[in-house]
Amino acid sequence: MEINFGVFIPQGWKMELASIDDPVDKWAKAVEIAKYAEDSGLDSLWVYDHFHNVPRPAHETMFECWTTLAAISQITSRIKLGQMVTCTPYRDPSLTAKITSNIDVISGGRLIWGVGAGWYEHEFKGYGYEFPRPAARIKMMEEAVEIVTAMWSQDDVSYEGTHYTMDGAQCDPKPIQKPRPQVLIGGGGEQLTLRVVSRLADASNFGGTPDEFAHKCEVLKGHCAAVGRDYDEIQKTISGEIFIREDEADIEEAGSLSLIGLPMDEWRKGAYVGTPEQVAEAMQSRIDLGASAFYPWCSDYPDMETVRLLAEVVMPEVRRANA
Repeated sequence: MEINFGVFIPQGWKMELASIDDPVDKWAKAVEIAKYAEDSGLDSLWVYDHFHNVPRPAHETMFECWTTLAAISQITSRIKLGQMVTCTPYRDPSLTAKITSNIDVISGGRLIWGVGAGWYEHEFKGYGYEFPRPAARIKMMEEAVEIVTAMWSQDDVSYEGTHYTMDGAQCDPKPIQKPRPQVLIGGGGEQLTLRVVSRLADASNFGGTPDEFAHKCEVLKGHCAAVGRDYDEIQKTISGEIFIREDEADIEEAGSLSLIGLPMDEWRKGAYVGTPEQVAEAMQSRIDLGASAFYPWCSDYPDMETVRLLAEVVMPEVRRANA
């Protein structure tokens, strides 16, 4: 089995660049890590689609998703470029189709399109976007996938849905990947989101503990059976937080770096925290349940120790075990 590895670059969303004063220097750190990820053999780079910091807006630098990817596409040449995930209501799907097509072309065919329904209410209100109920946002996402994939392949697209109506939209240039860039839908909502995944996605992204991950996979499998989709066609990917040190004592000394304040024992259950051997073991437990790609966010940014150990130790070990 081929196991793919990616990593988020620091954008500032989780306050990880706050220790660097100058925004120009913050950007230089993002570039440094993107170049390291490509040179070290990682498969993909990821960015968040957010405008405000978490866990609360803090007037701290937050580099925007698509301008960041456009820039990173020009200082890399091999590594795939993804978003975790495009927030559907922030841009009309027709504009998203244009943006994604352009990114695929200017990167030489390296786009992964991650898409989700959105959830950060403060951001929606702060930027003047309506914040519909969850079922409506998920329906918007479903229609967006239908529109974007149609505009990637058809000369002229007309569409009449619950939330979006179009008449004769054109999208040129088309993406250069064949048959299309991968469509990854993020989210584990069991009644609605995973049903959309079963219909329209090439890849899913949800995580949690091994038991939680296994349960979501079973739910997705049921939706696939209901719509006549081969469950194995859908790549199962996991993101989440990662923190690696060679010595267990260093991990204990650092304590929990959970963004939501989980104590260490709870954080370790759902995140990838430990020595390289322990992290490889945690990843293997998900691989045994069907996962084949890991796209974590490094909890020690702007330090590069975790991303280095992931690329140089964990990735080769996991790949050897699954060759």
